[in-house]
Formats: sequence, structure tokens, C-alpha cells
Amino acid sequence: MSSYSPKSDRDKTNIAPWLSVSNVAEAINYYQAAFGVVKLYLLNDDNGKPVVTQLSLGGADFWIQEDPDSSPDTVGRGSFRMIVTVKDPDSMFEQALVAGATEVAPVSEGYGWRVGRVVDPFGYHWEIGKPLSN
Repeated sequence: MSSYSPKSDRDKTNIAPWLSVSNVAEAINYYQAAFGVVKLYLLNDDNGKPVVTQLSLGGADFWIQEDPDSSPDTVGRGSFRMIVTVKDPDSMFEQALVAGATEVAPVSEGYGWRVGRVVDPFGYHWEIGKPLSN
């Protein structure tokens, strides 16, 4: 069973991360609590368990799939990290920590950015920041 929320601009070319996790339901709950994501698509297995979802963080979409064999907690640290650019990185950073992330680097200023990094409970690294104005 799947549900789908259509987007208005489906013909536009996009590239979206597709993250493998050991438990999609836990990942949805975490990303909603940490980043306030909106669920755009959900595919459940025959027993009603979520196995694939498309999430949107302020219009930036990414996918989550239950794939224990290729998630970072099984194969080691993820091979990439995401950067989320927001107006208030301090608040989102704290929200991610409260939801269960681990701090890698505190929010600070350098190289023209205010940015910090967390690792989520599924092993993925997220830089949360914004460029500084001149």
C-alpha cells in the first residue's frame, strides 16, 4: 500500500539523496522531530510496515528505504553527508540533538558560514548552517 502527495513541478530535474536505514518508521519519527520534515510518499509492505518514504525538508526532498544490509550502522560510516541551509541553524541544530542526534561539531562561524554538524541515529552526517552576510 502506498500514499502519494503530488508536487506541482514534477517535470523539473532533481537529484535527491536516498538513505538506507534499518527501520523506516523510526527514521520518519526522527526526521520529523529533528528537522520538521513532511512526508510526501510512503510505501508499506504487505503487513503495513513502512519500507520506503519520500520526505521534504522545506522543499528539499530526500528518500529513506529500509535496507539493513547497506545502512551505515551495518557497513560503517556513511560515505557522504548532507548540508541543510536554513535561516536559524542554531535552533535546528538543537532540535536535532533533542531528537537523538550526536554532536560532531558545534555551531560556529568560519569560512563565511555559521554551521555545525550532527550525526543522526542512523549514521548519517548533517551539516546545519547558513552563509554569513558581508
